[in-house]
Amino acid sequence: MVRSKQGKLLNITMQLSVLLLVVIWVVPTFGLLVSSLRDKNQISVNGWWKALTTTEQSLIARTDDLDKQQVIDDKYVLKGKIETTHPISAFGVRSQEPKAFQAGQTADLGNNQSMTVNADGSYSLSSPTAFEAGRGKRIFYTTEVPPRFTLDNYREVLSAQGLGRSFINSLTVAIPSTIIPILVAAYAAYALAWMRFPGRSLIIAMVVGLLVVPLQMSLIPLLRLYNEVGLAKTYLGVWLAHMGFGLPLAIYLLRNYIVGLPKEIMESARVDGATHFNIFQRIVLPLSFPALASFAIFQFLWTWNDLLVAIVFLSSSDDQLVLTARLRAMLGTLGGNWEILTASAFVTIFVPLMVFFGLQRYLVRGMLAGSVK
Repeated sequence: MVRSKQGKLLNITMQLSVLLLVVIWVVPTFGLLVSSLRDKNQISVNGWWKALTTTEQSLIARTDDLDKQQVIDDKYVLKGKIETTHPISAFGVRSQEPKAFQAGQTADLGNNQSMTVNADGSYSLSSPTAFEAGRGKRIFYTTEVPPRFTLDNYREVLSAQGLGRSFINSLTVAIPSTIIPILVAAYAAYALAWMRFPGRSLIIAMVVGLLVVPLQMSLIPLLRLYNEVGLAKTYLGVWLAHMGFGLPLAIYLLRNYIVGLPKEIMESARVDGATHFNIFQRIVLPLSFPALASFAIFQFLWTWNDLLVAIVFLSSSDDQLVLTARLRAMLGTLGGNWEILTASAFVTIFVPLMVFFGLQRYLVRGMLAGSVK
């Protein structure tokens, strides 16, 4: 009875933990989606959770050139209209006070000069003496903008020049960089799991140790080696780099799974005269598909979203520029086009989501391999 209650409590705790993890991941992703459908002004004013509320935005406009002033009732008057699609609620003549005056109120500019800005955007600037001809005065105004959703960010990203080529370049990098480590790691994992040879334990310890080594430590030495052998700025070079960075995790995952396969199957195959290669090809590989798929998900996500390795080992020309580097270039050197980041995130996430949902049923089985005996 006590064990039954403990089991139910453990089950409820696990379900709540999973639900919490789902919420932690889903809420920011949903917020990213909402932000990608808003324009730059709305994003900069408030958060995505206020996307359905009216937004108060402070904007800047200029009057017409001062040489267009007219004399009306012994006063020099400049009239015009601010191009705005929403009513103006307040205005000001200083950036520090964009809401100093209500719409329709007359603002004192000093020297007997005044300005009036109406809700529809029409303004009137008057002075007893002539304004110095030149550029118009700045008007800081506040307007209430209702909720608005747009696909402009996606249009800008998807219509960018060279985006299609960069998409193909990312696939050219990600697919071989996923398949090659799997092929190499599968053989190594079988050898470390079922073959007896000197130094096997040391190799396993080295593989585990390499899991915590940051790849940034090897970028400069590896690039110098590539320059000497002629692999710099080539796809083969970046494939080999990703293979080296991914092999420790691949070998670790696959060995944990393969070592847990039934020993009786291996012994029966050896009795029937099967070699290690026959056992690996006909028994181990088919049974290890969950672990292979599990690593494939991690490796593909890493190589598809990678920017650092692609920048270091590939050129910046259009024929090798990957998708992440293309989107980075769209932001400009000062990041002035930052509003497209949210839309770019969903453009780049489409292919990884397809891979994840296609192989996700094998993910947990592969990750838990070897954890329970």
